[in-house]
Amino acid sequence: MLILLCKHIFTSYIVWVHLQTMISIKPKDISIGQLHSYLLGAVSPRPIAFASTVDNKGNVNLSPFSYFNVFSANPPVMIFSPARRVRNNTSKHTLENVLETSEVVINIVSYAIVHQMSLSSTEYAEGVNEFIKAGFTEVPSDIVKPPRVGESPVQFECKVKDVIALGTEGGAGNLIIAEVVKLHIKENILDSKGRIDPMKIDTVARMGGNWYSRAKSGIFEVPKPLSTMGIGVDALPDSFLKSNVLTGNDLGMLGNVENLPSEEDVETFVSSSDEYKDLITSGNIWEIHKKAQEFLQNKNVMKAWKLLLAK
Repeated sequence: MLILLCKHIFTSYIVWVHLQTMISIKPKDISIGQLHSYLLGAVSPRPIAFASTVDNKGNVNLSPFSYFNVFSANPPVMIFSPARRVRNNTSKHTLENVLETSEVVINIVSYAIVHQMSLSSTEYAEGVNEFIKAGFTEVPSDIVKPPRVGESPVQFECKVKDVIALGTEGGAGNLIIAEVVKLHIKENILDSKGRIDPMKIDTVARMGGNWYSRAKSGIFEVPKPLSTMGIGVDALPDSFLKSNVLTGNDLGMLGNVENLPSEEDVETFVSSSDEYKDLITSGNIWEIHKKAQEFLQNKNVMKAWKLLLAK
């Protein structure tokens, strides 16, 4: 009897699986944008190549790419792919720089820098240094010209072996095959045996839409940078940059706004709560920054700005 019951349950499950509705699609039958969304939503999580490059004039560029992985240990080879822009079929500065210089540094992204990394993906004009806009530290490389991201837990200096264009239309990838010639690892991410501890490195990876995954705690959301230009971390007051409370992620969120609230908006915000009035009157910078950080953690970026700008 038990065997018959198990067979019945198994058969019912198989029938249920087959009855699930499937959508079958040929890539050419949908828009590139929709196909892109399906591909990135399904093939996830994807590691992030935070690529720093320079052009022949020495202008530095920094940009993240989630078409990325390691493909060989002997020789050590990584591949990432800057795709042509779908909207106007133009190529990205990273690809242009690599074609000019054949060098790149691939920096690994940890959770501690994810918002700054996201800010750096803003489409700033050619010649704008994303290290500065996103508030990162440029560290000179030993072998290649592009600088390393000082805040990154692992940095790979690479020589580009080949670039393979996968197409000529918007959305087409360009495989950058990069051989690692030197790597730099922060000691505080290693375990007692000298191996990288996945909890200590705390990497993040891209999923579909605004979603990321984190080694320690699953998925989380980071709103995509504005289609317009965020003011950047370099535009923040010194008091923010020297704060003992605000983190790199906090600064990244504050820098990803196009316009600051008006004085009237700030006054209205402060007068709306006795807590805010007392906080500003106290002049306790640590407490003010702590409250602003709380707003940021709850994705209330403009509230954080209003509190920080209050006098």
